[in-house]
Amino acid sequence: MSNTLLNINHVTISARKEGKWTSIVHDSTFTLQENEILGIVGESGSGKSVTSLAVMGLLPKGILEVTSGTITFNGDDIAKLENKKLREIRGNDIAMIFQEPMSSLNPSLKCGYQVEEILKEHTSLSQKEIKATVLSLFEKVKLPNPEKIYNRYPHEISGGQKQRVMIAMAIACKPKILIADEPTTALDVTVQKEIILLLKELQQETKMSIIFISHDLSLVSEIANRVLVMYQGNIVEQGNAEEIFHNPEHTYTKALINSRPSLDVRLKRLPTIQDYLENTVDKTEVTPQQRKKEHEVLYSQPPLLEVINVEKEYVSSAGLFGRDVKFKAVNDVSFKIYEGETLGLVGESGCGKSTLGNAILQLDKATAGNILYRGTDLTKLSAKEIRTLRKEIQIIFQDPYSSLNPRITVGKAIMEPMKVHGLYKNDKERKEKTIEILNRVGLGEEHFNRYPHEFSGGQRQRVGIARTIALQPKLIVCDESVSALDISVQAQVLNLLNELKENFGFTYIFISHDLAVVKYMSDQVLVMNKGQIEEMNEADALYEHPQKEYTKKLIEAIPKGE
Repeated sequence: MSNTLLNINHVTISARKEGKWTSIVHDSTFTLQENEILGIVGESGSGKSVTSLAVMGLLPKGILEVTSGTITFNGDDIAKLENKKLREIRGNDIAMIFQEPMSSLNPSLKCGYQVEEILKEHTSLSQKEIKATVLSLFEKVKLPNPEKIYNRYPHEISGGQKQRVMIAMAIACKPKILIADEPTTALDVTVQKEIILLLKELQQETKMSIIFISHDLSLVSEIANRVLVMYQGNIVEQGNAEEIFHNPEHTYTKALINSRPSLDVRLKRLPTIQDYLENTVDKTEVTPQQRKKEHEVLYSQPPLLEVINVEKEYVSSAGLFGRDVKFKAVNDVSFKIYEGETLGLVGESGCGKSTLGNAILQLDKATAGNILYRGTDLTKLSAKEIRTLRKEIQIIFQDPYSSLNPRITVGKAIMEPMKVHGLYKNDKERKEKTIEILNRVGLGEEHFNRYPHEFSGGQRQRVGIARTIALQPKLIVCDESVSALDISVQAQVLNLLNELKENFGFTYIFISHDLAVVKYMSDQVLVMNKGQIEEMNEADALYEHPQKEYTKKLIEAIPKGE
């Protein structure tokens, strides 16, 4: 029987709001055994990250506090330790990989130096030994060319490589416990798979225990031995990973598993957490025959948009002796999209999918080729003509928070483009229309005068969608527009996009690195690799019979939770 390494016993964590303490994690009890990977699953606000910060002794004083219960590690209650003792434990015995490596790494320091700092703090190794240790850590986390990455700044390496640097930093002092908080959320599915395998390998080799935190249950069940599910500050279910994934008992756990698009069954509408809690799940399926019929109608009309031999070239002066180096981000891409269709665009980071989206939107001009919209070549239009056309071709951004002005209420933000394009007679009419649109996207009149910071991530994404549809566009580019959302919120937003498409006849170019979502949303899928089209086919056919090795690799990397 393995020993208990960490004991969380009847822990309540409270937050201070307007001078009062309110509990946000309620009476939590669980253990972490030696040589074990424990998965903690839950959505934003469920209390999973706050619990992990409490274990690290990192709760911000005066704002969050453990108000009852104990967190015992090595016989000490972490919540009661002095800062000096906590600093010795942190990094040395308990280490953490944070969700966002870009903001967790110091942009002004080289990667090697940042890992060295940990070793200087916790060991008595000489400078020469420290450098050798860092290089061997970089090898261990499978970074290509460790010497090179040692001397690079964070912005000079990819997202997956940054995450590996963070892992190297976390395991530098051979901790007994490693807490990984959403370590793969922003990564491509192939990189995500590599990071999961790497963590598993490191765990088997070092026998450390891992707490792996995520909102994706199928991902957690690929790495964890045991899983606990958190919902609104409570642990609602815990047990063996396989058991919980295949035979969940709690309604919330069932909802978490099923609100993710299935690769086998095509539901007309994705079930949400609310559907499960209210027992109103609609299991209507879209049959292959129905789909075929729809597609016959869809593809019998002339194309709405035609992309012909489009290229986008960038010139960098990073070559030898300061010579210009040309780089083709999009290379000879051609395809058609039809009115009422959703075209899925997938591929790993850097494959050129967002660059292609920007070229279609005329936000970043193509270097060569033609983009025909209703027969008009967008590449030949003047700035004034493009401005007029903006009304018809719109974008829903990945991060609605940074695309909304924090000083303007969301009602005004939705009215603004209506005003620019001269829609409706006056502000009174525009306001009425805005409230109607807010209702359409699942918000209400009471949200009109609120500011962006007063909304949750899922609500902000709805505001972003409301702003886009305010102009009644014909073609909408959705650029990673659900990638930062919780699984159940993602289901709500995907349902909303499909409803709006049915009601308004929208056409979508749906860009994402989440292949399960792309398959669910798309009529056709276009796979991009290194700036070129690798493969294109009807969505279901592409997933069932991928032709290219690259596509097979992408599909195999989707977490199945088996």
